Amino acid sequence: MAVNKAYTAYKTASVSNSKPEDLVMMLYTGLVRFIMQAQKAIEADEIEKAHENITRAQNIIAELEASLNMEYEISHNMMLLYDYLYRRLVDANVKKDRGILDEVLKFAVEFRDTWIQAIKNAKEEGQAPKVAEK
Repeated sequence: MAVNKAYTAYKTASVSNSKPEDLVMMLYTGLVRFIMQAQKAIEADEIEKAHENITRAQNIIAELEASLNMEYEISHNMMLLYDYLYRRLVDANVKKDRGILDEVLKFAVEFRDTWIQAIKNAKEEGQAPKVAEK
């Protein structure tokens, strides 16, 4: 029990001390991880575990969507994409459909990899990445 409390405290501290660009990276990484875990759970016919992981992925999409700064034009496009992915995750959860998760995973991996490249480019230029997040 003490280990779980220590781990929770560590995770809370790491999130609250992170830069905004690192938080976005954590969200994209978590999104990929939860989708992949849901896929494995579906393959193993672990319906409740699949549901939990898809719900976690949905929560991440909702957080990404809520954090958009709508002053940027790209945020409007991202809002549409996030909304689409959220709806697809709902469909995947209802149907326990691995194919739908494959589709969402492709987007999630692309977002994550693009974000990694944006951070790398920004660091090379000596600045934080320009984000459409609040």
